[in-house]
Amino acid sequence: MKIGMFTDSYKPYTSGVVRSIEITKAKLTELGHEVYIFAPNYPYYEEEETGVYRFASIPTPTYPDFAIALPFSLHLNATVKELDLDIIHVHSPFSMGLLGSRCAKRFGIPLVFTYHTMYDRYVHYLPFAQNLSKKVVLKLSSNFCNRCDLVITPTEVVRRIVAPNVSTKVQALPTGIDTSEFSAMDRQWLRTQLKIPEHKKILLHLGRLGKEKNVVFLLQAYKIIRQSQPNTVLVIVGDGPEREALQSQAQEMGLAPHIIFTGSMPRELVINCYAGADLFVFASTTETQGLVLGEAKAAGLPCVAVKALGASEMVKDGVDGFLTDLSLDEFSDRVLQLLEDEELLRCMSANCLVTVQEVSSISMAKKLLTAYEELISHKCCRHVG
Repeated sequence: MKIGMFTDSYKPYTSGVVRSIEITKAKLTELGHEVYIFAPNYPYYEEEETGVYRFASIPTPTYPDFAIALPFSLHLNATVKELDLDIIHVHSPFSMGLLGSRCAKRFGIPLVFTYHTMYDRYVHYLPFAQNLSKKVVLKLSSNFCNRCDLVITPTEVVRRIVAPNVSTKVQALPTGIDTSEFSAMDRQWLRTQLKIPEHKKILLHLGRLGKEKNVVFLLQAYKIIRQSQPNTVLVIVGDGPEREALQSQAQEMGLAPHIIFTGSMPRELVINCYAGADLFVFASTTETQGLVLGEAKAAGLPCVAVKALGASEMVKDGVDGFLTDLSLDEFSDRVLQLLEDEELLRCMSANCLVTVQEVSSISMAKKLLTAYEELISHKCCRHVG
């Protein structure tokens, strides 16, 4: 099967969407299929991957590291025709997603859309009219879904939100976790590299540093946690538009000596960060899945997370971590419970390695292929009829 994926973000940009596309492409390729990526170009990035078609782009005014593709190409029609795509799978309802939908319509190719993002919760990146923008974005998203043959949501909770507003079939299908990445972890790398003494417990947060990730909440919770557990360090891996503001806030709260902002890291070092931590902490309320939660589990790292959207399905409360309300007291109490009960922490760590198998990347890729095949078969039947 030949699959064309159209996306508004791709390497070297780092995000859950990019990671999802990387995993899906790798597993579909492993299963013998061809995947082609249509994505923005990024200045100074040299392509090292075959089958990627880049489009001219411009940086966003509020976050220059994110590039907006200009969805025009004189060669696109010829390229799509030459590739003879069986499926077009878009990962955004904007820019490249719209371009992919036009190609699907023009060539009669089944169109799949993954609803990665609760778009109305990201309008703070727009420089004006945010309330109006939220309504417009929701309307545009629904209209786009109705142009597709299948809409995929990463979790059932998101499917229940999206489905009532669209007429297209909506199917919950998570992005799989590639557990094989975690087979050669270096559990000492994080402590050695960051010079963290053995007697200190490491709390880890990993993700892009944007307002929607609610890292301010983590700083506030960590201040409470330190009152009972001063022998802790909070390691924050990732970069984003809020990094400087968060570092300033940590300084103002007197937490700066106990919080390490690492910035972005190569994938192999990210794995070592998971491996070297004692507990994963996560407060985002906007995740449609929360891949980092699954990745933490693959490293045997229990999590305390705010119960919202995707996190509510990725963490099994009381089994491989804890889910809490958006309450500083409840969140910090659960973190302290795990830090102070080593037997419970070990038990949850063992459970993580079991529950993560429910969303293995190869299993999820096979389910995605089944969905593709059904669409292709349905399209062919309609043509024959």
